[in-house]
Amino acid sequence: MKVFGIDPGSERTGFGCVDSDGRRHCLVRCGAIRVEAGAPFPDRLGAIYRALVTELERCRPDCVAIENLFYSTNVRSALKLGHARGVAMLAAVEHGVPVLEYTPAEIKRAVVGYGRAEKSQVQQMVKLLLRLDAVPSPHDAADALAVAICHLHQSGLAAMADEQERRAGTRARVSQPKSWRQYRPPTR
Repeated sequence: MKVFGIDPGSERTGFGCVDSDGRRHCLVRCGAIRVEAGAPFPDRLGAIYRALVTELERCRPDCVAIENLFYSTNVRSALKLGHARGVAMLAAVEHGVPVLEYTPAEIKRAVVGYGRAEKSQVQQMVKLLLRLDAVPSPHDAADALAVAICHLHQSGLAAMADEQERRAGTRARVSQPKSWRQYRPPTR
């Protein structure tokens, strides 16, 4: 299953595509769409939309997972974020793939094992789960990959793979930590 994650923003929108067989996740592509802060807002939304359409065509995912709105005390920021989410969802719907939404707490719980995890903990788990040499940069890309991984964990794909292994009488050794509490930094 190939999942395209989106971390929406009106100035920088993160995206990341992850392919998984249920046991191992593999990075396909990630990055951030940067738009000029001084540009008119409709032009920024158009740029985000066009860039996401291009990335979706390049990655050809099975579905899109997007971070849901969070509570914000700044109404203007929340509205701008809502618009960015809207164009991201439109790009996915026009690409013909299902769109699933996850709250920040759901994403943290699925990736780290704790719904109030720090951003650095989420980034480290993304690095570990995807077997990367470094944390994806910029942080918007890492956040988008976390959204994609969240969907993979929530969808039950890993549970199906475990069940297939059990039925086949085999059990793969899991060397990756399942939560941030099991993470141990590499010794030098």
